[in-house]
Amino acid sequence: MIAVLGSTGYVGGLLVRHLAQRGEKVAALARHPERAADLSAVGCDLRPADVLDPETLGPALEGAEIAYYLVHSMGRGGGGYFASRDGEGARNFAAAAAAAGVKRIVYLGGLGSGSEHLNSRHSAAVT
Repeated sequence: MIAVLGSTGYVGGLLVRHLAQRGEKVAALARHPERAADLSAVGCDLRPADVLDPETLGPALEGAEIAYYLVHSMGRGGGGYFASRDGEGARNFAAAAAAAGVKRIVYLGGLGSGSEHLNSRHSAAVT
């Protein structure tokens, strides 16, 4: 089974649809799975998961062999603290993925450096 965190975003939405069309068993993980009814319609198992709420991650990752991490907290508000939230979310996810026995993690980062945004992507990647 393939778990996709960030499945309601642009890239995540395209990915889960593609995987489902290929016949893969896909768990679409989202903070607000009610916003992803269209993913259920294409055969995805919708699961609630929030990288900033570690207790949601274990159940959401259950049975996953591969997990795509497409989460970025820049749009979550909070006065510009997205870099610390990115790190916290990545650490929570890494711990939950290890505990769940996930064999492969695919991470979507960014190229370049110099901005707080891109620096936070690089920091999350090494977590």
